[in-house]
Amino acid sequence: EPYKRLFWSLLLINASINMKKRREYQSSELVIFFAKKYGFEEKLKAFEVKDFLEEYLDDVFFQEIEQVNLKGKKLTIKIKSPIFKNDFRLKKDFFLKKFNETFGENSFDELVVL
Repeated sequence: EPYKRLFWSLLLINASINMKKRREYQSSELVIFFAKKYGFEEKLKAFEVKDFLEEYLDDVFFQEIEQVNLKGKKLTIKIKSPIFKNDFRLKKDFFLKKFNETFGENSFDELVVL
């Protein structure tokens, strides 16, 4: 995905900035700065949620997640398998609570499973 390519490019830029300037930035600070500047902060947070799901879920279940998007505080997860989609919907409140615990209280108001 182009966003992942941009993310890695920003990390490489960060490494070169750290070598050339006295003030050192944490790579996460630089990525957040560019995310805010170019308006893809929500996409970056969606990537963080997807990374969290990759660690939290079984590999088979994670492979069924097609897409994770964020619009405002509404998190949308698109799932391929109808069986896993139904299971995820049943556990929607649990996952919403887990995401808010992990990413900060009130980070997400709504979780939609498609």
